[in-house]
Amino acid sequence: MKTSVVVVGLGLIGGSLSLALRRNTECHVIGYDVDANTVRTARRLDVIDEMAYSLARSVREADIVILATPVNTTKELLQEALKWTMKPGAFIVDTGSTKKEIVDLANELELPFIGGHPMAGSHKSGIEAARAHLFENAYFVLCPSNQTSNEQLETFQKLLAPSKAKVVKVTAEEHDEMTATVSHFPHLIASSLVHQLATKAKNPLTKRLAAGGFRDTTRIASANPVMWRDITLQNRDQLLDQLDSWLDEMQNVRQLVATGDAAAIENYYLEAKRERDILPIHTQGALYSTFDLYIDVPDYPGVISEVTGLLASHKISILNIRIIETRDDLFGILVISLQSDEDRVRAMECIHQETTYETYIA
Repeated sequence: MKTSVVVVGLGLIGGSLSLALRRNTECHVIGYDVDANTVRTARRLDVIDEMAYSLARSVREADIVILATPVNTTKELLQEALKWTMKPGAFIVDTGSTKKEIVDLANELELPFIGGHPMAGSHKSGIEAARAHLFENAYFVLCPSNQTSNEQLETFQKLLAPSKAKVVKVTAEEHDEMTATVSHFPHLIASSLVHQLATKAKNPLTKRLAAGGFRDTTRIASANPVMWRDITLQNRDQLLDQLDSWLDEMQNVRQLVATGDAAAIENYYLEAKRERDILPIHTQGALYSTFDLYIDVPDYPGVISEVTGLLASHKISILNIRIIETRDDLFGILVISLQSDEDRVRAMECIHQETTYETYIA
């Protein structure tokens, strides 16, 4: 008997999770979305096994219901779940970026629920961007509610095994504290840096110079504003703690700069460099990883087609490619985005073997 899974919300995450779960031959995935065209597209692309036309009807036979929806929608669906008729032992999972508010609601409603957060993403969105390998080597955090049994947790972990995600279990409070530090707060900072550029840049050349390292540093500020509005509101307490600590840190930095102590300033940068350099680069974290490869190529006609042709000959797919006009910390001018760290390593190896070009990972 196959495990019946209803996936609600067939965007990038819901679609990719459907594909990943279907790697398990014991799993039957039924897809539902408020947009009927999305459901039909998901079936046409073979993302799901079966289309759901009525959510209430589909969940009756489901062993697991996965809510791959925005957090506010998930909260509404949890309230609606009180009216669902579900099989004994069936449970609900979500995929949102914040956990405490959702898990608290599930506890209040006494629902068997696992708060889930797959820490993976893409520069693309929608069902057409769904990929079975999206979660490979990415952390998939699970935060079970009070009503979740160990058996239910183990069942879901086994179903996730073919996704090759790194499954970890933490409390909802721990999750929100960690993601505030390494994901939610950096989004605020990236956005504030862009606002600083927009309001303080007096020379028009400044924004052109921002095409290099500044653009890379603030990449995450281009994320969906509505989604990040909701994340900010839902994890507000943790973000306020982060902001208070940041303001204290900035006061210390201001004092450091004001004193003009060369040794202390150098040591500040040195400590930051040491901490940054020991961070893992071959795994995905809370922020979406782009797997960019910087290539120091000479400026002559045909060099880009030379590099892309080389990668194509090794069957390495390119997600994106761009030329940067200025970069203050690396010499490369050609930036190639790849699907995984494995592809990036393969690209580096073939470039080193067949050209004299230097490659870098930021």
